Amino acid sequence: MIASRLGRDYRLLWSATVASRFGDALRTPALALLAATLTRDPRMVALVTVAAQLPPLLFGLLGGVYADRWDRRRTMAAVDAARAVLVGGLAVAVAAGGATVALLVLTAALLAALGSLFDAASFAVLPSLVPADRLAAANGRLQAGTAVAGGFVGAPVAGVLFTVAAALPFALDAGTFALAALLVLALGHRSGSAGAGRPAGTDGGAAPARRSVWREAGDGLRFIAADPVLRRITLLTAATNLAISGLMSVLVLHALEVLRVPAAAYGGFLAAAALGGLAGALGAGRLAARFGTLPALRGVLVGQTLALTGFALARHPVPGAVALAVFAAGTTLWNSLWAGYGQQRVPAHLLGRVGGGQRMAGLLTAPVGAAAAGFAGAAYGVAPVAWAAAGVFVLATGAAWTTRPVNGG
Repeated sequence: MIASRLGRDYRLLWSATVASRFGDALRTPALALLAATLTRDPRMVALVTVAAQLPPLLFGLLGGVYADRWDRRRTMAAVDAARAVLVGGLAVAVAAGGATVALLVLTAALLAALGSLFDAASFAVLPSLVPADRLAAANGRLQAGTAVAGGFVGAPVAGVLFTVAAALPFALDAGTFALAALLVLALGHRSGSAGAGRPAGTDGGAAPARRSVWREAGDGLRFIAADPVLRRITLLTAATNLAISGLMSVLVLHALEVLRVPAAAYGGFLAAAALGGLAGALGAGRLAARFGTLPALRGVLVGQTLALTGFALARHPVPGAVALAVFAAGTTLWNSLWAGYGQQRVPAHLLGRVGGGQRMAGLLTAPVGAAAAGFAGAAYGVAPVAWAAAGVFVLATGAAWTTRPVNGG
């Protein structure tokens, strides 16, 4: 079992996360399909997607504050219970024929806002569940589980379920949230405390007195800015997300026009990337244990730069798919390693805010990269977009190798 040997509480968190991700993989394409049945206006269909993307940018820092203020176990359970009610209500509306685009937009926005709080609490609670030296492996196995549940199981059947009954994917998603809430409530009570599982090497004093929400949100950003390695990792994540988002926004065109992937084989082409991502997630713990987190992060960037260069050079589906799989493996490795590094070094009472700040910084560049790639692709063709993404990774790799290791790295 993927979550074996990391303890009962970790298995519960892993199961809850995977169940939720399976439901997400059913709901997300079903929302798009439902929107397309309600309107053929591309702007209205896109609005549903935008509604799910904006809340993490607007409320990510606030989610971190409340993840540090409140009992994390109860917060996660309450969020999942609220999401179950929301999606269940949408399922009822769809079954009754009362769904509208406005309802889809509102539901997508509320779910994403609640997700920001859940993600911050989940990031912060993990160090209280597993030993510090297993955090990279624990994060990797979470990513592996969600990749399987979302990419290999949930997404392929979402369309089938929608054709059977439009309300069915949403009803099942509500069930996964309810199950996840029950699993999280079964976690040990100590796991919810902001002082539980304080990472080695951090101060052991009490959390500072509560102040205004925005001042507390700023504490996370100030901690990142004051720590040279966390600051560099956050900036590198933002830079690479700029390139990744740009590449992914035109990937289908690159595959069809540059690599000559047959339209019928595009799903298999993407499956290669998903397999690469899964392999990377499962290898994160071993890589960190053998080389150390910071050297491993540097090596990952080198590998991704080479893979992206190979992808830009490729003119056939097979080498293109292999290069994309290696690149995807590096992405999941990077995500697992940087999460584990922060969870070891950040004081327990700041974990939610620091994690929220890092995620928000990474998300800020994604729409910029997608928009830039779209304009560049229209002006110069999609092939140069891959080369531009590789160039960003060359710069990021150079910056990463100027960072000196610190204790625990």
